[in-house]
Amino acid sequence: MTTILHIDSSVFGEQGKSSQLAAEFVRRHTEANVIHHDLDKHPIPHLSGARFSAFTTPAEKRSAEQREVAAFSDQLIQELRDADTVVLGMPLYNLGVPSTFKAWIDHVARAGETFRYTENGPKGLLDNKKVLVFAARGGQYQGTELDTQSSYLRHIFGLMGITDIEFIYAEGLNMGDATASDALDAAREAIAAKAA
Repeated sequence: MTTILHIDSSVFGEQGKSSQLAAEFVRRHTEANVIHHDLDKHPIPHLSGARFSAFTTPAEKRSAEQREVAAFSDQLIQELRDADTVVLGMPLYNLGVPSTFKAWIDHVARAGETFRYTENGPKGLLDNKKVLVFAARGGQYQGTELDTQSSYLRHIFGLMGITDIEFIYAEGLNMGDATASDALDAAREAIAAKAA
């Protein structure tokens, strides 16, 4: 059975346009095992010195608190390892990814777990996965130098060995009703085409 790891990071929860588009895609895969994280409803702690220290301390030397922190990260990593497809509901906030999503990244992009350092640079330890990004934006940024989000997502998943990344954009959502409607219609058509 296919496993989908579905992550939403809109501050509007399931009312966010990115969340709605991601959910529409996931609903079309009724046979899949779905693991869902709403990072607005259940935020992941942001990285701190204490949390990072828990990751880097050898397992046998971790305190009880460090073991709890590492176990939480290990669970998120295992979900990523088990997934065939990662579905991201991804709004654009201040030209970047939401901080709640960055917190998830900081718990799964761990040296020795999802990538390792070599004499030739970092090498990803995950493969055979697809990432689908449902990117909702108030303005129109795709293909411009202001779209740092798309390149960041390609780079950070690439660091972990995941290079099959596809974006479905819904842009201009704050540029008038007609522009927003056209963008959402195009995104939904892309979702239907993928499901066909």
